[in-house]
This record gives sequence, C-alpha cells and structure tokens, in this order.
Amino acid sequence: MSINDTIVALATPPGRSGIGVIRLSGPSSLELTRLIISDENFSPQPRRASLKKIRDPQNAQVIDQALITYFKAPYSFTGEDVVELSCHGSPTLLLHVIDALLRFGARVAEAGEFTLRAVSNGQLDLSQAEAVRDLINARTFAAVRQASKQLGGELSHRLQPLKDALLGVIVLLESSLEFVEDDLPSSVIDEATQCLLQLAVDLKYLADTFRTGRFFTDGLRVTLVGRPNVGKSSLFNCLVARDRAIVTEVPGTTRDSLSELVDIDGLVVMITDTAGLHDSNDAVERLGIERTRRALADADLIAVVLDGSQDIADEDLEIIAEVSDKTHLFIMNKSDLQPSPLKQNNVLLAKTNVVSVSAKTGFGIDELRSAILQPFIHNVPIDNDFLITDARHFDLLQRAANAISSSSDLLAQRASEEICLVGLHNALRFLGEITGETTSDDILLRIFKTFCIGK
Repeated sequence: MSINDTIVALATPPGRSGIGVIRLSGPSSLELTRLIISDENFSPQPRRASLKKIRDPQNAQVIDQALITYFKAPYSFTGEDVVELSCHGSPTLLLHVIDALLRFGARVAEAGEFTLRAVSNGQLDLSQAEAVRDLINARTFAAVRQASKQLGGELSHRLQPLKDALLGVIVLLESSLEFVEDDLPSSVIDEATQCLLQLAVDLKYLADTFRTGRFFTDGLRVTLVGRPNVGKSSLFNCLVARDRAIVTEVPGTTRDSLSELVDIDGLVVMITDTAGLHDSNDAVERLGIERTRRALADADLIAVVLDGSQDIADEDLEIIAEVSDKTHLFIMNKSDLQPSPLKQNNVLLAKTNVVSVSAKTGFGIDELRSAILQPFIHNVPIDNDFLITDARHFDLLQRAANAISSSSDLLAQRASEEICLVGLHNALRFLGEITGETTSDDILLRIFKTFCIGK
C-alpha cells in the first residue's frame, strides 16, 4: 500500500439499493471528481453536498446525478482529502463509475485501507480502528454499545493513566541508574513496588472482562441434548420464536442438528437442536447422534433436557454423567403435565442449575434465557460497563500484567534496576501495541485485512 495514492471503493454493501456511496481518499480526490463530472472549475465548499451530473468518460453522456460531498484534509475520516459520491444504487452504474475513476488514476482500496490511513494520520488509534470493524459487524444492540464505547476512545482513556503510572516507575528506576550513586531508599522501593502491584491488579481486572466480552463478537453456543421425545425440538422452537424444527409425538423425529442465532439480553446465542442420544440400529439416526456428539464438543453450554412428567431413565443418567465435567444446565420440560414421583427430583434437588419450563405453554422460558447467560456474565453489568471484546487486547493485557507482576516481585527482592526494567519496558510495549503506538507493520496489515473493502 502507498499512502500517496488516491484510493477508491464502494462504501455501501454490494447489491441494488436506493443509494450507493463511492468513496475517494487521497491527494487527487478532488481532481478525479472534476474529471468524472467534466467540470474543471468545480470547487465545492467542504462538508456541503453538491448535486452534480456524472458523465461517461468515453462519450461525455450523463449517466447519473449524484450528491458529492468534499471533506478537506485534515478534517476527514482518513485525515486526507476525501470525496463521497452518493449515486443511485445500481450495481452496474456504480461499477461503471468506479472503473472510470480507475482509468483516471485512482487505485482500488485494499480491505480496511481507509481506516488504516485514519490511524496513520492520527485520526484514530488502533483500538478505535478495531472498534470500527466491530461496530460494522455488531449483531446485537449491546454489541453496538460496546463497540461505540471503544470507538469513542474508552479503552485508550482507561489505559492512559496506567501507562503514565508505569512510566513514572520506569523513569524512577532509569534515573537511579544514571544519576544516583547510592541505592534507592527502602521507602521509595516499597512505594514503587506497591504501585506496580496495583497496576497489575487493574490490568488483570480489565483483562478478566474478556470472559464476558468475547461473547459479543464470538457469540455463545448452546446445545440442547437429551433422550428422544423429551421436547428438545419444541423447546428449540420456543427459544428461537418460530417453528424451525419439526415436532411430532414420534420419538427420534430429529435426525440432524439444527442451529439458529437468537439475541438474549444483548448477547448473540446460537441454539442447536440435536438428535436424541440413545442406542439405535438405524444408520441415519446413528449419523444424527454422531453430529450431536460433535455439537456437544463445540458447545459453551450444554442444556440437558429432561421430561419432568416422567421418572429419570437410565439414558438420562448416562447423559448427565457425560456432561458433568462441562458447563451445563438442566431443563425440566413439560411442567404443564403431572409431575413425576419425588424420586426424580432427588437426583437434581441439590443442583442449582435446574430450570422448570413448559415448551407447550411458554412457562419458564424467560427464566431459562437468564439461566443460559448466568454462567458467562460473571456479575458484569453488560449494559453499562466497558468490556474487552477483542482476543488481541486480552492477550496483550495479560502479558503486560504478568510482566509487571514479575518486575514488582524482583523489585521487592531488591534485584538490580536493570533486571526490573526489562519487564516494565516489555509491559509498556504490550500496552502500546493495543493502541498502535508500538505495533509492527505486519501486525497492522493482518488486523486491517479483517475489515471490509470501503472501510
């Protein structure tokens, strides 16, 4: 990529629409716009839309009327001259306009190149740029709120005082090496050690929010499992709020796994309905059971569905034993029917992760939705607090916290300043990688290749 090029791309999704926006960024953006509208005197007022005719460069015929908005550097998204052409949303028309701009000297933008230029020109830091991608990809409004907070600089603002405190300790130890002949007083070392310990705690607390935050980007996978005819498919339809799975009174109706995405309190949850687990001689049914076991292996939460109107069968007990070492939830379905003898309840009375529902009447479904999220929210108020949602940020925060903890231990043991400073400089570098201050070009390119073209 060359930042001296003028780049062009479609900024709106491909396909027919009322409007399609073509974006130009670079030093020749306005010059290329003058060529496409055949008006060499066009000098638009920045941030004001102008209605202009776009002409075919081969025969000068008018092919569209577009609203053209000019953003003069550095007051634009990329920090460069930017022009946005809001054309009618015909894919053929938009492609023709882009082809014309390419013939005039523009270059097709790489994935994420507009945002990369914004970072290079100081309009955004790297964590804010990643928030742009997350905001575009957000699948729930709660995910939108988290991405918006990061785009507003929330992560950078939280890290800045921590970096300042870390720099204060680094400067103290570096000064001791350069200017102080005697060792630092014990009181100063103790104060610096406590400062580092608190920094490690603060960074680990921030990193721990990833346990919940990751579900905003990755989603939560929940697999419904149980023996045949306990009501898994009926419960699945109830959770996804439509008749997605076939439901009959014949045991073994579900032969394959079905998955649907649902929004539960702002988290994306993939619910998977599976074939009933039991011994079968039917070849097709056995294939379905194999897929059930694969779904169990991939699940974040296994929801064991039991028939609350019957006593627990041996097949139920086998399933309960199989999932005992995984994150699981017990669902007592068919609560609208006569309950089973107390013997069944004795098996589960001591367990707290049991929800009684009726897929037929809808009883207990709201409680079930809350119970599905409970093992993963970890008492974090997902609507109000800021969460780490990016695995890269989580890794760097953990590495920074560990490096600071190691250095604080060495400092408490009165190790030499040179040894203590190694971990502190590493920690500062890790934190700088989050915001892009110390991030290598290779890592930057890998990050921005996950963006869509046109952003």
